[in-house]
Amino acid sequence: MARMTGRRALLAVPVLATVTFAVFAVAAASPFDPVKAYTKDAGLTASQENLDQIRANLGVGQPFTERWLHWLTSALGGDLGESSLMRQPVADVIAERLGWSALLAGAAFAVAVLLGTVLGVLAARRRGGWLDRTATAAAYTLEAAPAFWLGLLAIWLFALKLDVLPAGGLTDTASDTVSFGQVATHLVLPAAVLGITQLPWFFLYVRQGVADALDEDPVRGARARGLGERTVLLSHALRSGMLPTLTLIGSRVPELITGALLVETVFSWPGIAAATVQAATSVDFPLLAALTVLATAAVLLGNLLSDLLYGLADPRAGFDG
Repeated sequence: MARMTGRRALLAVPVLATVTFAVFAVAAASPFDPVKAYTKDAGLTASQENLDQIRANLGVGQPFTERWLHWLTSALGGDLGESSLMRQPVADVIAERLGWSALLAGAAFAVAVLLGTVLGVLAARRRGGWLDRTATAAAYTLEAAPAFWLGLLAIWLFALKLDVLPAGGLTDTASDTVSFGQVATHLVLPAAVLGITQLPWFFLYVRQGVADALDEDPVRGARARGLGERTVLLSHALRSGMLPTLTLIGSRVPELITGALLVETVFSWPGIAAATVQAATSVDFPLLAALTVLATAAVLLGNLLSDLLYGLADPRAGFDG
C-alpha cells in the first residue's frame, strides 16, 4: 500500500503541473476580460490610464507562460496568490468554502452508496420482480436527467409547492448566525439531488454484482449448508458483489465534482464549486488554477482510494497499480 501510494504521489506531480498549465492557456484564450470583471460598473467610467494600471497590477498583459511560472513557483512556496474576484488570498477563499463542499459531497455520496446498495440488493434478490423493474427503469431515467433540472424540480416541489424545505442558501434569510439545525435543513435538498445523480451507477453495479454472486458455487454451497437467506444474501452474495462497486469510488469523483458545480449554483450553496464557476467567468487566474488543482487532486485521491479498498477487500488483486 505504501509503495503504491508513493508511486501515485510521484505521478501526480507532472499531472498537476500539466493541468495548471492548461488552465492558464485556456484562460488566456477566454473571451472574458478579467479587468472588466474586477472593476465591474466602476470600469465604465474609469479612465484608460487607470484601466491599464489595473491590467498591469493583475498581470493580464503578460504572456500566460510567465503568469503560470510565477504562480507555480509561488504555489510551491505556499503562496497561492490573491484572488482578483474575491479580493482576498486564494488560501482564505478555499479555507472558507472547502468545508461546506466536503459536507455536501460527503452527504450526497452517503445517500448514493447507502440507497444504491439497499435497492441493488433488494432488486437482485427478486430479479424480474416489480421492485427490480421499477428501480432499474428509474435508474436509467435518472442517468439522463441533468443535475440542474433535478435541482430546479426539487425546489419547485419541496420549497414552493409543499413549503417543507428551504429553497437554498446555508441559513434562513433573517438569521445572522449559522446553527446546526439550519445547516442540516438547508443541506437536505442539495445533498439529496446530488446523491440521486450518483445513485443509478451504484444501484446498477450492486444489482448486477449481487445477482451474479447469487449464481456462484460458494453462495449455492452456503444455501446447501442450511444457512438462512438473510445470511447468504448479506454475508456471502453482498460481500462478493460489492467488489466491482469499489471501482466506482474513483470513477464517480469527476462526476460528483461536475454535479456539485451545478447543484451548488442552483441552491446557492457557499462551496468550492460555486467559486469555481465565478473564477472561470471572471478569468481569476490564481483562484482558477488553485481550484483546478484541488479538483484534480480529489480525482487522483478517489482513484487511489478505490484501488486501496479493492486490494484490501480482495487480497488477490494486490497493490501493484
